[in-house]
Amino acid sequence: MTIATNTGLVPPTDAATTSEGLVESDPDVEEPRPPRTGRVPRVPLRITLVALMALLVAVGLGATGITATSLLRNYLTEQQDGALTYELHSAQQRPDIFQACLQGLSQRAPNGTYYACLPPNSDSLVVVLGPPDEGDLPEVTAPTAEDLAESDVTTVPSADGGSAWRLIGGSLPGGWTVVIGSDISRDQAAIERLVTIEVVVGLIVLVVLVAAGYGLVRNSLRPLTEVEHTARAIAAGDLSQRVPEASQRTEVGRLSTALNGMLARIESSFRAQEASEAQARASEDRMRRFVADASHELRTPLTSIRGFAELYRQGAVRSPEETRRLMQRIESEGARMGLLVEDLLQLARLDQQRPLTIVPVDLAEIAGDAVHDARAVQPDRPISLHLDESLSDVPVVLGDEARLRQVMSNLVTNALTHTPGTARVTVTVAEDADPDVLVVRVADEGPGMATADAERVFERFYRADTSRTREAGGTGLGLAIVASLVAAHGGTVDLETAPGEGAVFSVRLRRSGPEE
Repeated sequence: MTIATNTGLVPPTDAATTSEGLVESDPDVEEPRPPRTGRVPRVPLRITLVALMALLVAVGLGATGITATSLLRNYLTEQQDGALTYELHSAQQRPDIFQACLQGLSQRAPNGTYYACLPPNSDSLVVVLGPPDEGDLPEVTAPTAEDLAESDVTTVPSADGGSAWRLIGGSLPGGWTVVIGSDISRDQAAIERLVTIEVVVGLIVLVVLVAAGYGLVRNSLRPLTEVEHTARAIAAGDLSQRVPEASQRTEVGRLSTALNGMLARIESSFRAQEASEAQARASEDRMRRFVADASHELRTPLTSIRGFAELYRQGAVRSPEETRRLMQRIESEGARMGLLVEDLLQLARLDQQRPLTIVPVDLAEIAGDAVHDARAVQPDRPISLHLDESLSDVPVVLGDEARLRQVMSNLVTNALTHTPGTARVTVTVAEDADPDVLVVRVADEGPGMATADAERVFERFYRADTSRTREAGGTGLGLAIVASLVAAHGGTVDLETAPGEGAVFSVRLRRSGPEE
């Protein structure tokens, strides 16, 4: 029994089938080897190209030489045959040739011409004209002479085999047969010389062509070597490497352009991935700090509330006055916790990008209200509002009034909280270089901040004082809310500060409002 497969019939083996239906392989039977894939050639590309070119040129030169030699040989043979045919016709009409045959006259001269006669019913040829050396005479017998008279021109070797003759035969009066020949050794020598010249010239041409071709191929493939070096540098981690540009009219030039485009996209992707990973790590760090700070901020008022409640439960508070003070402390801590929760909810709503209630908002009005509220909180602090001369029109923008008021309130509150009570705070409403952009600046003459702190001041729960003390107040969310609210309005907020030089927060908003 045989099993038919797509490759033919497979003969049965001695393998035994197990109870699970699997075939146990015989250890003495060699497992079939997987088919071999094509091997990558080990010869460099330039050597392969030059060798192929040399082979093609050699074949071309060989074919040309063979064709030229064959044409020349045929031409010389036709010339010899034509001359012999003419000589035969002439000999048949000249009586002196026949008389020489009858008289048995023989003339020997090294002129490469052969005349011989065969008498009727005779086996011996009478050589009328031929070379002096008997070994140079053509090897002709009586049957050969009779055959020549009935056939075309034939090539016959000499007696010593050193040369060859072209012979032709014909009939003479009285049953005589004449044989005329021409020595073709000179023609053969000319052909051999031509072959020698062709071989020598062909070799010279081939060597020169191989040398020139190798240089040309090497120069043409030089960009591929540069591609190889670039690929090695990229594999080592340097994604900024690029393949040198070449002419777009060449394949290597188009390959270089395509590779550079691909490398640019790969580098961009890697850079984006690295930036994304760095951003993810930074976001994770911020989230951990956010959770830790939020937990701390919420735990502190909760701990206070629990402590006050425990005091009341244990009866440590006896008089109505102490009870009233205890309730005020609980209410104060609850209010602080409520403010923190409101800020967290506000940031969560901003992260969800909820729609704004867009109405015309007078920035001068909300700035004035913020200054008025600040004076009520700290009446002894110098706080002023300044409307800049650059304003060409009423400073009205399209935005959410409640949220813009919160922006102004948070900036002013931040200045009041983090500066001494004697530090001046100035709120300025001005027009930017672009008339469609309004600027609100909140400047203070406080201690300022270091550059490292200024770069992170808009992060959530970030405070320059990392000890989490409450001496300066605040939760570290006010400026983060400002940045989110301004971004929701399509504006920008930045900080200019230096240690000992105060701080200036600048909010830029377009009159036309946020883009839809």
